[in-house]
Amino acid sequence: MAKVLLKFKEAVLKEIPLDKEATTIGRKEENDIVIDNQAVSGHHAKIVQEGGSFFIEDLSSLNGTFVNGYKITRCELFKGDTILVGLHSMDFLSDKVRPEEDKKSFTVRGRSMDETMVIDPRDQKRILTSQDKEKPDVLGGFMVLDGSTDKRDYELKERVSTIGKVDGAAIHLKGFFSPKVAALVNRRKEGYFITPSGGKSMRINGREIDHRYDLKDGDIVEIGGIKLQFYFKE
Repeated sequence: MAKVLLKFKEAVLKEIPLDKEATTIGRKEENDIVIDNQAVSGHHAKIVQEGGSFFIEDLSSLNGTFVNGYKITRCELFKGDTILVGLHSMDFLSDKVRPEEDKKSFTVRGRSMDETMVIDPRDQKRILTSQDKEKPDVLGGFMVLDGSTDKRDYELKERVSTIGKVDGAAIHLKGFFSPKVAALVNRRKEGYFITPSGGKSMRINGREIDHRYDLKDGDIVEIGGIKLQFYFKE
């Protein structure tokens, strides 16, 4: 089955199977793939399945949708293609390999797929400007109370931080049975919230939580075999 790996700064956030006729991507909660980022439009793009092939379509988004570095309106996807939406990327995983003749004929802005792929500077500037409009002010983090991690104190400065075993995780879990992605922590001007990933269990202050939770100073979070205490820095 075809799927995409949603990534932020090379850290894998989520694996999404493409088992629907149309998989929508955007900032609003009703999308199949929600990317909570101001650089992403409410309804940004969609991946559609047509006769065994997959296509990505831009939905007139503000900052555009890119495949392998090129801005597209609609494009067929093949194994190894990389989709860029805002500051997040998605690796397309499939058995269908792009034909050699298609590599030669597929051009965007007059360049072939075999050339070096660079986003138009105007598009890049607009994406980064959209991101800067929501630059967070608050700063917080986690103290590790129990469990095996790389260190005992983690300041969470990024907009999205991963807790898990995956490479690039902000809080890297150890142990053979640790989940690749246990939870995601989002940073906003008003504070932080944590969301368990892929049905993973999470307890906050002793209560089972299976949805987004707005973190408060002193909250105790148990997830992925570790116990953490959240704090705000003054």
